[in-house]
Amino acid sequence: MTVQLTKTAIDIEIVTANGAVMLSFYKDLLGFRHEADIPFPAGGTMHRLWCGDSLIKIVVPEPAPSKKAEQGGIPDASGYRYWTMSVDNLEQIMTECQTFGSEVVIPLTEIRSGVTIGIVRDPDGNLVEFLQQG
Repeated sequence: MTVQLTKTAIDIEIVTANGAVMLSFYKDLLGFRHEADIPFPAGGTMHRLWCGDSLIKIVVPEPAPSKKAEQGGIPDASGYRYWTMSVDNLEQIMTECQTFGSEVVIPLTEIRSGVTIGIVRDPDGNLVEFLQQG
């Protein structure tokens, strides 16, 4: 079987107990376009933000989650560990994330010829990678 896509991007959902600071990071700092806030079916609010053609759903459930996701570096646990955005202003993003207070996990690093990455933690500790080519 092959997936027959109807959209050339993916949607991800980030569940948080820190809605205001997560919105500040993704909407205000990174500039994701805010589409709407809608009720989350299980209780709480879903903030719908667009990153290009990908939909990023920041979900603030009520009541707040009783557990946190496994923290650590990329090889420290299994499961989804990070996601990547391809950008053309990597240095500026990394500087602004650091000013915002985000932990820089991997500073600007050329991983192969012409490809540089930087990885930060969002306010909940999730890893976010930025990649620039050229």
